[in-house]
Amino acid sequence: MKPIHTLLATLAVAAGMTAAPAVAQEQYAPIFSYRTGPYAPNGIPVANGTADYLKLVNAKGGINGVKFKIEECEFAFDTAKGIECYERMKGQNGGAAIVQSISTGVTAALLKKAPEDKISLIIAGYGTPAAADGRVFKWVFPMIPNYFVAADVMMQSVGEKAGGLDKLKGKKINYVYMDAPFGHEFMPVFDAYAAKYGFTLNKLAVTAPGLDQKSTWLQVRRDQPDYLLYVGYGVMNPTALKEAQAVGYPRDKMYGFWWAGSESDVKGVEEASKGYNAVALQASANRDAKVIKDVQETLYAKGQGTAQDAKTVGDVLYVRGLITGMLTAETVRIAQEKFGKGKPITGEQAQWALENFELTPERIEELGFTGIIQPMKTTCAQHMGSYAARMSVWDGKEWKINSDWYEGNREIIDPLIKQFAEKYAADNKIEQRQCAN
Repeated sequence: MKPIHTLLATLAVAAGMTAAPAVAQEQYAPIFSYRTGPYAPNGIPVANGTADYLKLVNAKGGINGVKFKIEECEFAFDTAKGIECYERMKGQNGGAAIVQSISTGVTAALLKKAPEDKISLIIAGYGTPAAADGRVFKWVFPMIPNYFVAADVMMQSVGEKAGGLDKLKGKKINYVYMDAPFGHEFMPVFDAYAAKYGFTLNKLAVTAPGLDQKSTWLQVRRDQPDYLLYVGYGVMNPTALKEAQAVGYPRDKMYGFWWAGSESDVKGVEEASKGYNAVALQASANRDAKVIKDVQETLYAKGQGTAQDAKTVGDVLYVRGLITGMLTAETVRIAQEKFGKGKPITGEQAQWALENFELTPERIEELGFTGIIQPMKTTCAQHMGSYAARMSVWDGKEWKINSDWYEGNREIIDPLIKQFAEKYAADNKIEQRQCAN
């Protein structure tokens, strides 16, 4: 009989001889996509940009060797289907650490589910603005500016057009919006500006998907507002611009939000939309940035890009998708620096990373996003890493940035974030965290 240590050594050698080769670890990256339905023109480029950025990271070796396993779930921008996607994907392939639904409706439904599942939600430029308050929303991260910042910058831009916000006193401003959750998120800021600067704000709701707007724009013609604020999505946007032309409302007095400021939003009405303004929360069209050239050379030159048409690489919504992918990748990188390189991260580790997220000018340059985004930094209490946004204008052929970077007015924005976050906490019996920062 062999001594026990010899037997164990023999077994160990045998096990080594028959062991399967080590399998590279992967980070599961679910993508919520809507390539079908009335919002497909908006959903397709965002999904393409997101997938391409993660493919780009994979092509460069992943995050410390950990590559992304990319999986799309089509939900046609339907909230119920989006929740089904979440439930199906949250436990797949080792589990989702980070979810970006690209839908305010789906996000609202996940505000309670995701914390229970310990999954971090990134809501970059959509979803409830109150989530910027990390004391209440531990697992939710707006990251780039939210709808309150968008509304604020729209008003700042209108004020500049008028010669100063004080010049808005006695003016009429109409707000045309989709009667959906995101359409209502802008109202507190617009109401605050109306009260502070003394203009009349007329609100005109449009039923989704927004193909029938004639009565709305006839009301605009009757009102003859000095300026018009606009929040729509999908097929509603070119329809609105067509109706604005029909009633003779000047497009250069129209100010849209960032989901109404892409190439698809002016498709078919390119000339009629000339002069139309839209806020750009960080992302806008860009074909000169290093990350765009990297994607073209690394993916599309080799036939590995996601988009059917490489010419769309650099369009507004495609760039928005790149940012979506970058936020996921940087979260994984930051978490690995803390919890161990070369390993997939968990939802709890992602939460720590997102709460300690910093994107410096140097890192932005390294990633190739210079000219696209501004630096951002989050804390326990502050889950929105930046208040920066710019305005863009459609010149008849393309979107062009026509402003410097604005900084959202925190005297208006922060009290509203606090008010709505505390109301959410009270309504849902959430104990607010104590944050040192």
